[in-house]
Amino acid sequence: MKILVTGSNGQLGQCLQKHAKSLTSFDFKFETLDSLNLTQEEAMKLYFEKHQPDFCINCAAYTNVEAAEDNEDLAFQVNAKAIQNLARLCEKFKTKLIHISTDYVFDGLKNRPYHESDKENPINVYGASKFQGETHISSTMDTYFTLRTSWLYSEFGHNFFNTILKKAKDQHPLNITTEQIGTPTNANDLAKFILHLIQTDSTDYGLYHYSNNGEATWYDFARLILEEKNLDQEISLQATFSYPTKAKRPKFSVLDKSKALSTFGIEIPHWRESLVHLLKEVG
Repeated sequence: MKILVTGSNGQLGQCLQKHAKSLTSFDFKFETLDSLNLTQEEAMKLYFEKHQPDFCINCAAYTNVEAAEDNEDLAFQVNAKAIQNLARLCEKFKTKLIHISTDYVFDGLKNRPYHESDKENPINVYGASKFQGETHISSTMDTYFTLRTSWLYSEFGHNFFNTILKKAKDQHPLNITTEQIGTPTNANDLAKFILHLIQTDSTDYGLYHYSNNGEATWYDFARLILEEKNLDQEISLQATFSYPTKAKRPKFSVLDKSKALSTFGIEIPHWRESLVHLLKEVG
């Protein structure tokens, strides 16, 4: 089975590379932005004609929420138009698509976990572009999994987890917002779920929510990192109620995972458990 992974130099792509090493019966092709750019339609067409993958795991995206407000055209080009072309290619070459989306398709006003059937209402450019990408997929093909996730972090790349660890190491004071409530999700757990879909060759296609269990603020997340690293008495950690950013953020974006749980019978770790596990792993 041939599996294409786009955007493989991002944190989720690197987590997939890490956990796919044991799956020797699968032929993974990990492509970066430099080796395969989703926005280059002719290059994408030639790639699919040559390799004809059985699965495509799309980890490529424009994910800078703040910069998207000033680069709307680029955000929609990467997160929507390129996804429309990708879906058409997958449909033409009978490639099953696994696409990663976001909790930011919601406005955060529900104050209860969001189910897949809840109405989307993105409040920033990033969320709007990702939602349009979802729509292109669902209107173009049937053999797809769109996985909405939230607050991804890992030992790879630039993310909140690594930023807090670095600042704590340098003993920088931290001012972390309590304004947003969501679920920090270890990208390693999401990678394992994606590989589970491939290993079982599931045909339960559609839209699913996957994040770790529980809910937290960014302040809760940072505080647990400091506690586990025994730095909570050394670093000044202040909770703030403001989030002075250009892009609006949903104040509540916890995802309901009951559909994924009932369909696939998987185990989903609590965010605290998964964070502690990663902290022990990275040392």
